[in-house]
Amino acid sequence: MTDERPTPAGEATGREAEVLAARRASLERLGPHAFAITLADVLGVETPDRTGSVRAAHPDLDADTHTEDVVTIAGRVVLKRDMGKLVFATLRDRDGDLQLVLNAADLPAADLARFHEVDLGDIIGATGRVGTTRKGELSVFVQRWAMLTKALRPLPEKWAGLQDPDLQQRRRYLHLIGDEAPRRAFLARAAVLKTMRRVLDERGFIEFEGPMLQTVAGGANARPFTTHHHALDMPMKLRISLELYLKRMLVGGVERVFELGRNFRNEGIDRDHNPEFTMLEAYQAYGDYHTMMELSETLVRECCRAVNPIVGRAPDDLVIPVSGHTIDLARPFARITVLGSVSEAVGEPIALEHDDLQGVAARHDVPIDDAWGPGKIVQEMFEKLVEGTIVQPTFVCDFPREVSPLARPHRDNPGLTEHFDLVMAGVELVTAFSELTDPDEQRAKFELQQEMKAVLGDEVHPFDEDFLRALEHGMPPVGGLGMGIDRLLLVLLDVQSLRDLIMFPAQRPE
Repeated sequence: MTDERPTPAGEATGREAEVLAARRASLERLGPHAFAITLADVLGVETPDRTGSVRAAHPDLDADTHTEDVVTIAGRVVLKRDMGKLVFATLRDRDGDLQLVLNAADLPAADLARFHEVDLGDIIGATGRVGTTRKGELSVFVQRWAMLTKALRPLPEKWAGLQDPDLQQRRRYLHLIGDEAPRRAFLARAAVLKTMRRVLDERGFIEFEGPMLQTVAGGANARPFTTHHHALDMPMKLRISLELYLKRMLVGGVERVFELGRNFRNEGIDRDHNPEFTMLEAYQAYGDYHTMMELSETLVRECCRAVNPIVGRAPDDLVIPVSGHTIDLARPFARITVLGSVSEAVGEPIALEHDDLQGVAARHDVPIDDAWGPGKIVQEMFEKLVEGTIVQPTFVCDFPREVSPLARPHRDNPGLTEHFDLVMAGVELVTAFSELTDPDEQRAKFELQQEMKAVLGDEVHPFDEDFLRALEHGMPPVGGLGMGIDRLLLVLLDVQSLRDLIMFPAQRPE
């Protein structure tokens, strides 16, 4: 029986079709027995040496030097110069690039001939002695090699690479092969997550995994994604926040708890918003928002130290470039208030009792809704007039009670809450509260949110009766924070958009 499925080459035209056909012809010439399943089968090692470790072990070899050190490396061929009896190839693994030298004097003729079938993008393994060429290039002088995987499609052009931002996101695997930037982003994310877990573990926090499918998606003012649970035959939502199940754990007696996980908000996409994103939320019993300020500073600084070597900075360098500014993370972070900063921005004292907040907003071109209360108007003026101007790391404190349904009323001003946002380079990185523990106050705030639904639509906090029931059993006083991992990386790596940091962001089909 013949296989009538169309081949990839059959889908292409012109030069692309020729290249794909040539790759398949090479595959046929090599035959199925040319490919090793493991390095142990053909080169006698289970795990290859990393190119980084080879470079680290031979930092200062003179030109035209040959050592007795034998290594086995494996990776993708990204450059090849075939001179007949002498072939140079560059192999790339997760650490970087290292040159291979294949000389007819060192290899059986059949092995060298077989290497002529290697195309850019193929994955191979090679064993040989470490040395340098006459030009001083650190190299592995190959004694044995093995074909591991044939690339049936070519890599992007070496020098131009994958330039189209849309294709960089759609085909991130190609972007990762050819460009350092996405590899740095991937490694930096891993370093940040590892660092956060270390810092929190050292302070006695316990990691928790809450449900992603929820009947009531609470913990934030956001529009959820909806789905259907077939086994239970009921509608469900993807979580928009980690908060409310972590607080249930506090009710259950877990006094320091955190989660690192994905949230989903069915909203817009821009520089610092993406519908799918990663959050840290951490809660400390018997703490408050001052406790969370100290924890926030520590996490940001330690994450900066973890990222620095990946981007080429000194490990302890806490003065970093962001969006054309120099951000100093070493100094204590500044502290301002919402009302104080808005007062400074508009040039007159602003309080929730101000008799013409709508007029102030109008004079400063801040659009508002007639149904908004004073707290919402003040928050909108802050976001439009102040937030984007904050460069150095700053705790913006004491948000109006109207817009903070999960925060404890301020101990000195009951119209405000003990709620801060950490902002730097115009980006909100952290939201934190002295958490609300009074179930009756929480119920009243949920009810107020429902009254605002006609004005704010889906972006109000839903009424969660089960959460209120949990609070009625008693939750200790607690400080809590939520930190956006993607936004933190946006600042620490000084990139333009969250979509440069998320390896595979959602996109419309091509």
